[in-house]
Amino acid sequence: MKRLIWILVMIVTLPSMAQVKALVGGTLIDGFGGKPLQNSVIIIDGERVKAIGQVGQLTIPNNAEIISTEGMSIMPGLWDMHVHLYINGHSDYPHWDQTYLSSAKDVIMPASAHQLLMAGVTSARDLGGPLEASISVRDRINKGEIPGPTMYMSGPFIQHEPYPGTEAFRWGVKGAEDARAKVRTLVKAGVNCIKLIDQDQMTMEEVIAVVDEAHKNKLKVVAHSHRPEEIRRGLKAGVDCFEHTGLSSAPEYPEDILAMLKERTAQMSLGPMFWTPTVEGLYNYEYVRDNPELLDNDSWHLDLPENVIKDIKESIAKPGQLPYFQLNPIRRPTLERKVKQLKEAGAVLLIGTDSGIPMKFHSQSTWNELDVWVNKFGFDPMYTIRAATYWPSVAMGVDKDFGTVSEGKYADIIAVKGDVLRHIDLLQRVDIVVKKGKRYK
Repeated sequence: MKRLIWILVMIVTLPSMAQVKALVGGTLIDGFGGKPLQNSVIIIDGERVKAIGQVGQLTIPNNAEIISTEGMSIMPGLWDMHVHLYINGHSDYPHWDQTYLSSAKDVIMPASAHQLLMAGVTSARDLGGPLEASISVRDRINKGEIPGPTMYMSGPFIQHEPYPGTEAFRWGVKGAEDARAKVRTLVKAGVNCIKLIDQDQMTMEEVIAVVDEAHKNKLKVVAHSHRPEEIRRGLKAGVDCFEHTGLSSAPEYPEDILAMLKERTAQMSLGPMFWTPTVEGLYNYEYVRDNPELLDNDSWHLDLPENVIKDIKESIAKPGQLPYFQLNPIRRPTLERKVKQLKEAGAVLLIGTDSGIPMKFHSQSTWNELDVWVNKFGFDPMYTIRAATYWPSVAMGVDKDFGTVSEGKYADIIAVKGDVLRHIDLLQRVDIVVKKGKRYK
């Protein structure tokens, strides 16, 4: 029986290799924010979209593999702009680091990437992980050796001083020149962005050195926003994107920070000021705590060995007792206000989840983030979808090839049964996943 199940899993997840495909009949939400195209036809030739039209108006090539999308919403593959492939829901970080760091490259991170792809995430930004493993997994995905989203890797965190036992993926800096040297090392290794944290514990000269050296090498800098001074210093130094809502249980952002943010967003020549709030993990914690059967969804088991699955399960067996979330009842009520302050100040918000934190799995987190934005915060569904498709591609500077379903771009496309603009939570069951023209689901 186990062999039969494995064969069926392989049939489901192996990519369709047909050169020409036609997605026929669905409602296309292309990512640009305009009116959806009903009865759409999308012709894919190789890795890219060749033509888009409507049934009866666009000729389908005779050699095309026809994929019916009738009754479905078609949209660009999702982006998750804040994931951690190296972790997968375990509640004890020191134990995880001691036990699984050596497995990161060949087991843990590939499993996380595959889970993201099966959830409809075709591009993702990994913010903080072992350098060699991060580059290896990204490159193996790009070569088609393992399944996963197109990954954008930061490698190790840059901070004042690494936490004990985390030196493999957290690099401390001692002075401005050392900060520049650390950035140059990451640049030489081939990272896609720089992750800066605890910048309020660094000297301003060190913060400026990190940002300046990254920008000299045409890399964006992503920075934490947990504390007010982290934000102030990040804005002064010119970081490109902030992560999390931060400020613990404080009810809102200080006025001086909002004034700085508004001044920055008014400077059109600098481009958008991006912010990834990552609210889902905190917002939904109490619901998951009180309904722990959700943790039994075995989608997060994909590609993980049984001993790892068992270890994760044991670590989250008592959801209400996890130290990571004990302040959450005070923090949760502040999240909506903070996110709306950021939006009102002109920040371009991005979908990201912090996926991999305790009880938050790569197979589930992304759709939950969109669901919170729409159904709890009242954000427009189209605005929210663009925060998970178009705007991330702009933030990473790859919008010429990714982020929308349009002629000439890579065919990163997902489809779900039903109207996703009316029921955003349909994204929890993505029916079709196409990445660079290959159908994986």
